[in-house]
Amino acid sequence: MQRFHVKRGDSVVVISGSQKGKEGKILEVVAAKSRARVEGVALVKRHLKKSQEHPQGTIAEREGTVHISNLMLKSVFDASKRKKAP
Repeated sequence: MQRFHVKRGDSVVVISGSQKGKEGKILEVVAAKSRARVEGVALVKRHLKKSQEHPQGTIAEREGTVHISNLMLKSVFDASKRKKAP
């Protein structure tokens, strides 16, 4: 089993990719693909069929996954030179 530098519940910053600069808390780690779901980052739209809860059907937004190599712990990020000084 792989070990990663982040785990569920950690606060992280996205350091590269289209979501660069966004922050959030890790909701889930997908170890098989080396990816993680981060709260409020990489939102994707999911079309849901008609059901009891949604009689008309709906389009729901949920978090997609981000590769773990693109994430850095917020505490490490704040202490590093990557953070722009005000």
